[in-house]
Amino acid sequence: MNIVLLGYRGTGKSVISRILAQKLKRKLISTDKEIAQSAGMSIPQIVGKWGWPRFREIESRIIREVAAREREAVIDCGGGVVLDDQNIACLKEHGRAALLRAGLQTLMQRIKNDPNRPLLKEGLSFEEEQKVILQEREPKYLSAADMICDTTSKKPQATAREIIEFFQKKEWA
Repeated sequence: MNIVLLGYRGTGKSVISRILAQKLKRKLISTDKEIAQSAGMSIPQIVGKWGWPRFREIESRIIREVAAREREAVIDCGGGVVLDDQNIACLKEHGRAALLRAGLQTLMQRIKNDPNRPLLKEGLSFEEEQKVILQEREPKYLSAADMICDTTSKKPQATAREIIEFFQKKEWA
């Protein structure tokens, strides 16, 4: 069974997925890295050249490919993967999802200087953009989650341990 990490930008998916893969001795798949590799350019370049709709098309193709071939991996998904219900259906066919969350101020602090995170909505301040996107995605994140971890003040090692323990209790890990 794959362990799928979901959550907004800055919740710690990349760091925690590396820890999980190492502790569980599993392959690590970053869907964002797979997308960039497939397109031959970075995510900001993809979005700049073709826009978010084309990025989401590539993302959905990559999700289908990853979900079809992986069975015992840790899959680190981009924050917007939940926007397409079919993405979640594919991922959960052979996986269980851990939703990572953090408070708004924490998220903004973590992502404010990251050049690899293109704007999601034009015409909004940085803080307004984060609030709007989080509010839009929250129901989708919650419906996809098999478990929820708050990473606001928890160390990545502790979050990884919490995920492993949860899935082992469910006999999914």
